[in-house]
Amino acid sequence: MFPRMTDTGNAEVAIIEAEAGRMVVGFWPEVAPETVANFKKLAREKFYDGTAFHRIVKDFMVQGGDPLTKDPAMADRWGTGDPGFKIKAEFNKRPHVRGVLSMARSSHPDSAGSQFFICLAAADFLDGQYTAFGAVIAGDEVLGKLGDTPCTNSGGERSRPAQRQGVTSVTIVPGSEAGV
Repeated sequence: MFPRMTDTGNAEVAIIEAEAGRMVVGFWPEVAPETVANFKKLAREKFYDGTAFHRIVKDFMVQGGDPLTKDPAMADRWGTGDPGFKIKAEFNKRPHVRGVLSMARSSHPDSAGSQFFICLAAADFLDGQYTAFGAVIAGDEVLGKLGDTPCTNSGGERSRPAQRQGVTSVTIVPGSEAGV
């Protein structure tokens, strides 16, 4: 069950078109305004188009947003790319449960840039440590399909998709136009 969203008719949402299917994400600007603005800005610049979900940990999360995933020759560096800047963390009280969209980061709290993850299950150990800024409001079957992707070892964990899980586009539209 997805976290409840406020009225999305007038609010903007993101449509994530992936090879696995379509997900619609609603945002929480009331708890993470700069993070939401950054994600929307990057999406409008087509930054995410052609990237891939490069890290999938079964029953935990799917991660994307690394511009290096556009180039298969850079596979050894996937997970390290960013937009050339970092944003300040906006930790909040929103729980990391299935469908929650959150910013990926390194060990430094203010190290997020473009990479994001979507929770496949509750992950309360992330609460207050990562910036939750939205949730999937349509496309649970796609999230489930991504979460069931066969993976190989990468960096000491079984998280590299055996087959590329591409992101065709991320588009920002009014919720009333997203069909949710």
